[in-house]
Amino acid sequence: MAGNDEFMEEDLDDSKTVAYIRNSLPQELKEKYPDDILYYILDVINDWFATSGVLDQEPDKDGFIDIDNDALVEYIIREARHDKMGSFPADEIILIVEAEAEYVDSLDDKE
Repeated sequence: MAGNDEFMEEDLDDSKTVAYIRNSLPQELKEKYPDDILYYILDVINDWFATSGVLDQEPDKDGFIDIDNDALVEYIIREARHDKMGSFPADEIILIVEAEAEYVDSLDDKE
């Protein structure tokens, strides 16, 4: 079982990720996607990575794995409809997915 410090660290990481995504979005999408929706989408992204099997792939020679962003976007849209969070167009969701990936990559660059 995770301790309070671990949960607080995960919350802080999520808030940094959401802040990065928000700063990456065009102004009209910043207004359309409040933080609670971005947190939801972030949770769905994490769920997709945990359940899709993508993390079970063998990395290529450069250490990268192939991520099907189209499949991820479709998953987010489907889950959002199922969970009654809204109906979101793929061309907007891909911007959120790409911003989240850029943020994760920026963390790897710092290590």
